[in-house]
Amino acid sequence: MAGVFAVWYSDWCSSSKKAKGCDNEMKSLMFGGERLIVGNGSLEYLKNIAATKAFIVTGSKSMLENGTIARIQKLLAHSHCLSAVFSGVVKNPDTQAVLSGLAAMQAFKPDVLIAVGGGSALDAAKVMALFYEYPEINFDNFFSCTIPGRRNNLKFIAIPTTSGTGSEVTKAAVVTFKQQNLKIGLKTTAFIPDIAILDAGLTMTMPDQIVAETGMDAVTHAVEAYLNHNLDDFTEVMARGAIEGLLAYLPFSYQDKTIGSREKVHHFQSLAGYAFDNVGLGMAHGIAHAIGGRFGLGHGLINAIALPYVLEYNARSPLVQEKLTHLARVIGANHFIGAIKKLNAVLQIPDSLAQAGLEKAQFFDDFKDLVDNSLKGSTRANPVLVGAEDMAGILTSIYEGASLA
Repeated sequence: MAGVFAVWYSDWCSSSKKAKGCDNEMKSLMFGGERLIVGNGSLEYLKNIAATKAFIVTGSKSMLENGTIARIQKLLAHSHCLSAVFSGVVKNPDTQAVLSGLAAMQAFKPDVLIAVGGGSALDAAKVMALFYEYPEINFDNFFSCTIPGRRNNLKFIAIPTTSGTGSEVTKAAVVTFKQQNLKIGLKTTAFIPDIAILDAGLTMTMPDQIVAETGMDAVTHAVEAYLNHNLDDFTEVMARGAIEGLLAYLPFSYQDKTIGSREKVHHFQSLAGYAFDNVGLGMAHGIAHAIGGRFGLGHGLINAIALPYVLEYNARSPLVQEKLTHLARVIGANHFIGAIKKLNAVLQIPDSLAQAGLEKAQFFDDFKDLVDNSLKGSTRANPVLVGAEDMAGILTSIYEGASLA
């Protein structure tokens, strides 16, 4: 298998001018912050934190109700660290949610920020951390000023309790800008948490729907990174390994709910995060940000629904088709897109946005704006060029459930 792949990869490199990483171009890679703490019970690492005041950012209620936040505060108190909690970060956090947390943070004046929860809580905390340490930076000037590449004073710890976003190891933070009806990915290496704690025990209370949707977010991260023309030797291994691991263990994590399967998915989703953070994503994420920003659907749900349609479109490229064929061999399937559809079925993911409950009149209202927003962001890194007419057809197919093949 290795020899076959080596021949294929050599041919792919020589036949594609876009295949960066094959021509010895200089490339800077960064894999996470200071350290990654793994293993069941690894939350205990918080006992070792040298800090005086910790500001904890979390979601709406689950981490409070299941005792996770109280447990964290107890661990912090072990080293005489005071703590304050900012809760209520909902899915698709907007700019106001970030600013509200920032105001509370500025009043408390912490020396460590701890984000606990799903990707929404982690992403919101990333922006709070940057704005807290650099008060001259805000949403108005983020894209026009020079953003520092690191924090020098505030320690940042990320503790994901869902398995999908990889936010604990990436430089991206996705925030909803309501005026533009769009989710925008803000990026700077200063967003990367110093410490990421992957304690699979914290994932055991995830509802089935969250297991499915966040898991498919991770699958989409890994697949889009693998198909990206910016792939290199390091991220190729990470993305492919994450795909193989996620497709093997996500069904067990969803159906059997064992700590072993949850831990595997928790680890592989982080590995997918390392990969896409250095490579980029593709059209599925561009579409997910546009639809999520307008209609408020869960990010992982949109990715899961969109991914098979996006892959069908991208498979018109011989290079993408060769990669998909290779992935099918890796996972022991006859057809990779078919394997993704089967996985969606196991996870009870709807086949279309219509099945997900999105009203037709609502979806096609101001459709041109939705098409335009779907062409932005990660779609620009898609391995196959996408025009407005093609995007309109793709979005229609995703809504109706009509195959593009």
